[in-house]
Amino acid sequence: MVELKKEFLELLEKDLEFRYAVAGYLGLLEVLKRLDSLSEEQVKLREEQIKLGEEQIKLREEQVKLREEQIKLREEQIKLGEEQVKLREEQIKLGKEQIRLREEQARLREDFNKMFKMFNERMNRIEKTLEKLTLDIEDEAREVIEERLSKMGFDIKLERLEFPDFELNIYGANKDICVIGEATVRLGLKEIKKLIKIVDKLVKEKPELLRPKKILVLYTSLATEIALKEAEKEGIWILKATKDLTKPPKL
Repeated sequence: MVELKKEFLELLEKDLEFRYAVAGYLGLLEVLKRLDSLSEEQVKLREEQIKLGEEQIKLREEQVKLREEQIKLREEQIKLGEEQVKLREEQIKLGKEQIRLREEQARLREDFNKMFKMFNERMNRIEKTLEKLTLDIEDEAREVIEERLSKMGFDIKLERLEFPDFELNIYGANKDICVIGEATVRLGLKEIKKLIKIVDKLVKEKPELLRPKKILVLYTSLATEIALKEAEKEGIWILKATKDLTKPPKL
């Protein structure tokens, strides 16, 4: 009997069909089936819970990533804001610098205009002084040369002649002799060449002013040695108020 009972219990534990058969006899078959169904549902529910848990973990990870991205975006926005502030500060600085440069330019223009005005005034004074000196030396030259010519036995009145394209500040003539000359404060080679060109121009354009004998003369306060040598070679009489610098002409 004991062996039979032991075998019966083992079959209940190990043999599902036997267990259902016994349960059926005992009226428990439907209950067992429901319990098995509930067990399967519980397993499914647990699997779903596990799946939901995994989804929640995944969602949380995504949320963390999104938060990190948001933090990163905020940091970028803050950085951009700081850069904009720097740019605005630079713009303000550049604007102030431009204003300073414009003010500096205005001051420089004002200073330049003042200096230019002063320069023009000085130049006008210098021009007037030079013009006065030129006129004075021309008058002096004509007076001195007339006196020297008179001592040489020639009574010739000297004057200034002006033409459309040139002028001659020492000229005089009688029946046989004409005097052609220039007056200058400082005498160099340029003045020698200028007088020769004037004579050539008179020959071509104003021959009626010329005479058989010509006295070429240059009156100056200071003459260079090279100019004096050239004047002697060309037969030009150079003198100043106090003395002759080259030999006077022999007519």
